[in-house]
Amino acid sequence: MEPRVRSVLNALNENGFEAYIVGGAVRDLLMKRQPHDYDVTTSARPEEIRQIAASQGWHTVEIQGERFGIVVVVVDGLPVETASFRGESYGEDSHRPERVWYADSLQEDVLRRDFTVNAMAIDRDGQIYDYVGGQKDIKKKRLVTVGDPKTRFQEDALRLFRACRFTGQLDFLPVKEVTRAMPSAFDKVSGLSLERVMQELDRLMVTDAAYKGIDVLVRSGLGACSCRRKENGQYEAIPILPECSHLPNTPQSKPFHLFDAWFHTLAVIANTPPDLTIRYAALFHDIAKGLPGIRGIHKGRYTDYGHDAKGAELTEAILLRWHKNPQFVKRIAWLVKTHMKFHYFANTGLGDVEKWLRREALEGPFHRTAELVEAVQQATLLACGDILGCGHAEADTSGTISFGEYMKKMAANMPVSTKDLQYDKRIPDICQRQTGMCLRVLLKRVQNQEVPNEADALAVAAKKWYMRHNGE
Repeated sequence: MEPRVRSVLNALNENGFEAYIVGGAVRDLLMKRQPHDYDVTTSARPEEIRQIAASQGWHTVEIQGERFGIVVVVVDGLPVETASFRGESYGEDSHRPERVWYADSLQEDVLRRDFTVNAMAIDRDGQIYDYVGGQKDIKKKRLVTVGDPKTRFQEDALRLFRACRFTGQLDFLPVKEVTRAMPSAFDKVSGLSLERVMQELDRLMVTDAAYKGIDVLVRSGLGACSCRRKENGQYEAIPILPECSHLPNTPQSKPFHLFDAWFHTLAVIANTPPDLTIRYAALFHDIAKGLPGIRGIHKGRYTDYGHDAKGAELTEAILLRWHKNPQFVKRIAWLVKTHMKFHYFANTGLGDVEKWLRREALEGPFHRTAELVEAVQQATLLACGDILGCGHAEADTSGTISFGEYMKKMAANMPVSTKDLQYDKRIPDICQRQTGMCLRVLLKRVQNQEVPNEADALAVAAKKWYMRHNGE
């Protein structure tokens, strides 16, 4: 147990109050994982928590949640959210309780929580308090709600997304009662904010078993629901992820693909690192497969010509709808658009890689060489995941990795903006007010390999340009 958290329990106990670590930290400790943070629940009321903290010389942070009996106690730099025992009842709101009250016991406090694995407590001596069978569910690697799942989801529709996230985070599977109960609360999803939904989805995407959580999201029908965003005082319905609904059971051409389009997508996610950009690119890379105008049959085999370009369009539309950062959107769409081109270059040895990379430097969504290099690295990892996701036991990514290294070196030598040119003060001295114009000309010449990206060569080229441009 983290010593600073134990000191909070000690201080509360020594002042006559019950105090326990509760929730995810207990689960993580039992699973021999490092807790991300610690929550404490106690019989003390907020004013008593603050008084005890002050007597220990600890700082307390005032937060909005304090009206629900929550005080953040900061012990040697560690924030410990400390909450009074409480109960809740829910009304029409899709996420927030309608009424909150102080409870008299630990048991009443834990019975309001979402899943059994998050509803255990531990005291300062290491004694576990498990009223709902959470330890058994950890051993069986299953996700079970506290009480009736329909009731839990109707109370707070965000728990639907938390079910997906914990599936990926813990590598557990929800029991059938949980998945069967999920659609009963889909009507409540429309009252959830886009921000809260995206927080859960982003967290899911970088979990170790993200593919399992995404599978629950899509197969349950939750991804086809809409949440909302407030714009100019009006709520706007935001579809979550209906574009993936057609992928399950969308067949692919064998023997190249052993799986259908959805299982392949999940396998690619499983074989990529937990990076948000790469994982979203993995999720969306084949999103256009099977769509009208894309799906065809040639010589008895399924084809999806143009799924990369169409997939990039869909990707951009989805991410912009989610109000993601424009640069983040452009990068993921670029990865989706170029994933087939990368395979073509890496596996055939055909095509002019240098010319393509030059065009991407000129026309792609990049501002600096470092961004282009990073994008090539991400494309390599996506391509490796795509190969492994086809399901062949003999799949080999060594050639793709080698090609990625080769392309990375080329990208590192490809200036994207004038700021990437290795020039010195001689060019401003020569060109004066025409420096910017000169650098733009030099940029194209370096990209076309007409001039080396070296200070001396650039200075010579700048002098010649200046003399020609000014009729000297």
